[in-house]
Amino acid sequence: MNKNKTAATKTKAKPKYKTQDICRLFDISKATLFRWEREGLISNVSRDWRNWRLYDDKNLQEIKTIMRARNAKR
Repeated sequence: MNKNKTAATKTKAKPKYKTQDICRLFDISKATLFRWEREGLISNVSRDWRNWRLYDDKNLQEIKTIMRARNAKR
């Protein structure tokens, strides 16, 4: 039995969220989400084999920060 588990164990996949999931979660439009990405407020958004955007937990934190700043201005 091989005791070297690093090669044998699978890494747990991080949750990925589709654009529609993010828009529903934060009640924002796709245009707003894509603009924030274009402006550099959301970084390193990955893409799937169809070239659809996939957001991870780091992106969710960035969006939460944007939303807090946006709500603080009101």
